Amino acid sequence: MTVRKAALAAIAIAAVAAAIELALGRHLLCACGSLELWVGARDSPKTSQMLADWYSLSHVVHGLLFYAVFWFLFRRWPVGKRFVAAVMIEATWEMIENTPVVIDRYRETAAALGYNGDSIVNSMSDIAMMALGFLAARKLPVWASLLLVVLIELIPLFVIRDNLTLNVWNLVAPNDAVAAWQAGH
Repeated sequence: MTVRKAALAAIAIAAVAAAIELALGRHLLCACGSLELWVGARDSPKTSQMLADWYSLSHVVHGLLFYAVFWFLFRRWPVGKRFVAAVMIEATWEMIENTPVVIDRYRETAAALGYNGDSIVNSMSDIAMMALGFLAARKLPVWASLLLVVLIELIPLFVIRDNLTLNVWNLVAPNDAVAAWQAGH
């Protein structure tokens, strides 16, 4: 698969995901009517509504991890095919993540109180962040990719008391002690 075909396939997948999210009633932009590049607060009503926030970093980690997993399992596939598969998985997750069932599940966790799901702009940005992580992993030495994952997990852990690991943990098996720590108690 050529770079151009992979890029066009990724754009088409993202466009289909955006159309499905729109059909499911997701807002294109934040209901507040503005578009910002960055939201730095974890519990802001603008979190997951703008182009990027602390949770965007977790999507970079998705890309780094997808690259590693696909390299390990499907290294004979051309990198373009692995990239398109990663975009398909990420786009599928974005659609699932924005269903009422998953939004409600996030709301049950301390770090996601008041979560209303992603705007379509944020969802598309999350897919782009995953792509960035995947493409970075392709170019970086393994040690640098591992260091990047550790940094991207540790920095938000200390700044907002949340990261991809805690997000998945709270989604799958909520823990009162973790929830209390995240809430600052």
